[in-house]
Amino acid sequence: YGTPAAPADGSLPAPPARPVYDPWEPMNRKIHAFNNAVDRAVARPLAKAYVAVVPQPIRLGVTNFFDNLGSPLTFVNQVLQGRPRDAVQTLGRFVVNSTLGIGGLFDPASDLKMKRRSEDLGQTLGMWGWRNSRYVELPFFGPRTVRDVFGLAGDIPLSPIRRIEEDKIRIGLQGMQLVDTRAQLLAIDDLRDTAVDEYSLVRDAWM
Repeated sequence: YGTPAAPADGSLPAPPARPVYDPWEPMNRKIHAFNNAVDRAVARPLAKAYVAVVPQPIRLGVTNFFDNLGSPLTFVNQVLQGRPRDAVQTLGRFVVNSTLGIGGLFDPASDLKMKRRSEDLGQTLGMWGWRNSRYVELPFFGPRTVRDVFGLAGDIPLSPIRRIEEDKIRIGLQGMQLVDTRAQLLAIDDLRDTAVDEYSLVRDAWM
């Protein structure tokens, strides 16, 4: 991944439909290098150990659990986006998976053809008219846009995990969620590692 190769007939490659708005690229590249160093030293080894030790059915249950915890946030944003039908279905998924799915460890709602969706305040701001936003990479949090940063600030207080008062339980769940998320991204590590310009690959994929 990098500069597009020229076609065989010698003509220039077609430009992208809409170039990524990245005026902070020099700063973003430095933060990206820092994030990669943290990832290689901590996050990636933890994710690999997690995959090696924990059986796949249990990992799936963990993923389902955290996905279910995100349903209330999706519900709120679907309401704010003026999508009551999707909001009702998301609420139904949450109720079904929280009860029949034993706290969200299983996903019977998908068997009932209740579609899984994920929405956040950044997407809601986009629906409200904030269409284009410059790319920014945050330390530890990774790729974002300025719009997503504002959305993240609004989403964090609505997280069910953040409502847990017991520090050990809250921090433990947050750590487990991070490891689970990183484990799901192991499949693209080879693509990132062999990219000519890994920063551009991550940025363009995010955008």
